[in-house]
Order: sequence, then C-alpha cells, then structure tokens
Amino acid sequence: MIKSTEAIAKMRVAGKLAAQTLEYITPFVQPGVSTSKLNDLCHQYIVDELQAIPAPLNYYGFPKSICTSVNQVVCHGIPNEKMLKDGDIINIDVTVIKDQYHGDTSIMLPVGKVSIMAKRLIDVTRECLYAGIQQVKPGAYLGDIGAAIEQLAHQQHFSVVEDYCGHGIGTTFHEEPQVLHYGKKGTGMKLQAGMTFTIEPMINQGTKRCKKLADGWTVITKDRKLSAQWEHTLLVTDTGVEILTLRTNETPPVFTSSQGR
Repeated sequence: MIKSTEAIAKMRVAGKLAAQTLEYITPFVQPGVSTSKLNDLCHQYIVDELQAIPAPLNYYGFPKSICTSVNQVVCHGIPNEKMLKDGDIINIDVTVIKDQYHGDTSIMLPVGKVSIMAKRLIDVTRECLYAGIQQVKPGAYLGDIGAAIEQLAHQQHFSVVEDYCGHGIGTTFHEEPQVLHYGKKGTGMKLQAGMTFTIEPMINQGTKRCKKLADGWTVITKDRKLSAQWEHTLLVTDTGVEILTLRTNETPPVFTSSQGR
C-alpha cells in the first residue's frame, strides 16, 4: 500500500499521461459529437501518442477505452453512437497504464450552453473534490475526506452517492483502501506518506439513490436528475498531498504540499 520511491516516480508519469488525455479530448466535446467518437479519439491518443494502455478496455468485460457519463448517468457510462446535444453535461473518465502503473482521473464538461443548475452542480462537485483533497496529509483519516465532501455537498443542497467510492491505485487499477465520499472526521484508516489513491465524488442534483442498467455497467440516478463527478489520483507526501493527475490548465486551491510536476 505504501509506494516505493521508484513506484511513485512511475505513478507520476502515469498520472501526467492521464491528465494529458483529458486535455487532448476536451476541445472535441461539442454538440453533435458521439461519445463513441470521443472514445475512439482517446484510444488512439493513449495508444499511439502516449504509448500507453487504456485501462478500462476489457476490464471485467468493459467494452470501451474510456467512460462517458452524460446527464443522469452517475458513472461507468459506455460510449455509444448517440450524439451529444446542447445543454448536456458529460463526465469523461480516463485511466492509463504506463510501465504497469495506473493514472486515473475524470472531468465534467458542459456541452454548449447549459442550465444554471447544471453549471452549479459541475462547480460544486469540483469544489467537493478539492475539499476532500484538502484533508489529505499524513496522520489524517480517510473519514476526514468523506466528511468534508459530504458537508459541502449538503450545504449546497445536493446529495452524495454512497454506492461508489474512490480507491487505492498502483499496479492494480482498484486496490485498498476504499475512499468513501461521506463519513465522520477522525474515523477510518490513518493516512501515511507514500499512499496513492483516488478521490472521485459523485454528487447528485436530487436523490443519492442510484440503479445499474441492464448493460451491467451504466449507473443512473434513481430520479433521473443530473449527476456530476470529478476525480484525481493523489499521493500522500511527507507534508501533505500531491495531485498526480493535475492538468496544466488547472488551478486548484493551495494545499500543504506540491501540486505535481
């Protein structure tokens, strides 16, 4: 669970490549493009440009190289031929494998002009991610992360999905610990320098309740209202936290450690 110096160096590379993939695909998110097209572009970029592997492809049978979750889809949406339309919101979730190590990150993007509510949900969910990251330092608890996210979401009258969570990551896509996006301060595992895991809050406009569709992957909100998610892969440092999947155009709040390289 605690990564070696060599492993951390490889995690930094994988995280940077995952961030670059999101930067690459963002301009293509426009009304009239299909999520299948976005998938194909990401696949080609990861394989040909980055000389890396798209981790979702064939992961327990998942048929595509990225996840695309639109509007009421909470997570694990399968790219398809349906076109994005003006007013949609979309989460693009990419995980790349480089030298056996994983980098996992996602963003929310508006498609064309979106409603005030949709924009607020996107923005608050990003702030929830940063609120969770703010808690990460040696000696803190996993429960501190969930408590901070839950408090902020509820203050803004949104709900927090409890059925899915963040996770440890390294040479394995999903490993211990599980990182809940709700909880109580001072509970759960104590964080130590060298841990790597994701924080990826899923915040809903309406109820927190979800259901999985017949395809075995796609998760939607029970009330069909909007859902948003942002995700970063993180390293617990000696003095705080490093965001391994930080994008070049991203300016998060100042945390207690470096923000990646």
